[in-house]
Amino acid sequence: MPEDRKDAVLKFWDNASCGEELYFEGDNEKEKFENQSRIRYELEPFITEFAGFHLARGKKVLEIGVGLGADHQKFAENGAILYGCDLSPRAIANTSRRMELFELSSSIQVADSENLPYPSSFFNVVYSYGVIHHTPDTEQALREIYRVLKPGGEARIMIYHKYSVLGYMLWARYGLLNFRPFISMNEVYDKYMESPGTKAFTKEEAKKMCKDFRDIKIDVVLSHADLLASNAGQRHRGFLLTIAKKIYPRKLVRNIFRNNGLFMMIHLTK
Repeated sequence: MPEDRKDAVLKFWDNASCGEELYFEGDNEKEKFENQSRIRYELEPFITEFAGFHLARGKKVLEIGVGLGADHQKFAENGAILYGCDLSPRAIANTSRRMELFELSSSIQVADSENLPYPSSFFNVVYSYGVIHHTPDTEQALREIYRVLKPGGEARIMIYHKYSVLGYMLWARYGLLNFRPFISMNEVYDKYMESPGTKAFTKEEAKKMCKDFRDIKIDVVLSHADLLASNAGQRHRGFLLTIAKKIYPRKLVRNIFRNNGLFMMIHLTK
């Protein structure tokens, strides 16, 4: 196990949870959390249906990678028997504080998605949104998700799609413009997309990793990053990006590249 790579992932996300530097603003703690949630669901309105918050009442739900806790809060508000974990102590602290402020309950702990500290066949639902493509062994994380799910249980997982509009833009920026046209998409995601070692997958690769599950449904969604409709992430800012966002042909991208979104939404049944 490449623990040095996992340590690099931990260091990156423990510096700031996803969205913390960009959208965590307000006059007090509660307002900061509310603002982050508002922006999250404005940018990614499809999360609500995909996560199935409204179906969570009375179910044992595990969220892997709680981040700032917006989705975790939604599960709690909808009556889930809730558990959460994250590799980053910062994320655990942020989400624990959110739950305290909104008077909600969950069992939250630091844990590694490749070695989950839960019994086998324990959860009705496992949810992980934009997380396990950061761990060195994504396939092992999926095996762990399968293990902790009850028979008939559901996993709802978002991982990055390799042939995405954003991936092509990163290839153009760090490959073509740097006179490295033969740089692979794997290297683009590994070195230039969020934490070191980030991966993206084709549908076929995702299906192969999820082969143990009884049912597999995969949808690809254009993200706000593909459409340059937001700050592109914690690593990518600057004058050129600001200009690009103003002239970007979003309508054209939506029409022509609808199957080239960054977000691969996977619904699995054990």
